[in-house]
Amino acid sequence: MRRAPHPAPQRERHARPLRGRDAADRPERLHRLCRQNARASGRATREGSPMSWKVSLDCTKAQAQAVSEDGDALFAMHDNPPVLVADEPDPEQPDRWRLHAYFENEPTTQELMLLKRLAPDGEPEIAHLKDEDWVTMSQAGLEPIHAGRFFVHTPQHRDLIPKGAVAFEIDAGLAFGTGQHATTAGCLQSLDRLADQGKHFSNIIDVGTGTGLLAFAALKLWPEARVVASDIDPVAIEVAEENASLNKIPVAEAAGHVLLLTAPGLGHPLIANRKPYDLLIANILAGPLVSLAPGFAAALAKGGTMILSGLLDSQADTVAAAYEAEGLSVVDKGDGEWRVLVLEKG
Repeated sequence: MRRAPHPAPQRERHARPLRGRDAADRPERLHRLCRQNARASGRATREGSPMSWKVSLDCTKAQAQAVSEDGDALFAMHDNPPVLVADEPDPEQPDRWRLHAYFENEPTTQELMLLKRLAPDGEPEIAHLKDEDWVTMSQAGLEPIHAGRFFVHTPQHRDLIPKGAVAFEIDAGLAFGTGQHATTAGCLQSLDRLADQGKHFSNIIDVGTGTGLLAFAALKLWPEARVVASDIDPVAIEVAEENASLNKIPVAEAAGHVLLLTAPGLGHPLIANRKPYDLLIANILAGPLVSLAPGFAAALAKGGTMILSGLLDSQADTVAAAYEAEGLSVVDKGDGEWRVLVLEKG
């Protein structure tokens, strides 16, 4: 096992900005890893226990894609599992990726061996991050992004908000996955296009909301709507609540507000009682999207719109077919490696 000669980490590729439609063409991180980071960053910020050790090793793109599932299983029994991040150091070498694991304490030999199982050909490099906050440091220099009329930024870029933009500020300590990933940027662009087309929605749900950003964007576009945002992870909802406060998003059950709920799928009584929805957003993963197709379709009002994301281009046809079988029609399949599907119920 090698220890990095210089403890201070280099800025990782996932901090590079994604702008406009180009953002959907070459994502730099994997969807679920972004979501894991958002949750872990909230944990570190609230509990005051920064991840002070970083282990990096080379991996293939396929191994990086498998990390979100395999990593969960490998560290399932750990009280303080590491936060796993994958990035693409060189776009000219698309199969050469890097896996990074952030630990609160110095990793043990057993933990290093588990990481080697995720990337067998990589040689772990260990760096001590000293007393710096790992989340804020990894977000240093994070550039804002434009996605349609939306502008997502950290506090360092408040002075760069374009005139007329709908801006959301995300604290550097909570910024993982907040628009830098192609799926989130693509969903923001889809919402923007729907508004440009004159669409109006009054009953909206964002399933798997994560940081809450998509629900907030929907409320900004349709301010009189009733919006509910749910996530199976209570930490994600805590992060969303903090983001709502930061951006002065009203949180309540009433119209013109966002209701934030910890809930799996659509089973929560407050979600079930609001059916049918005229806009359903789900930026999750292809597998759950397929399995949830019958329930999602039943929850959508006739003439309603659905935005689905978190799927690769190779998965788009399978996901689309699952919803077409439920009576929905695909009106936009998106493009690029990460797809955003827009569907309507006739």
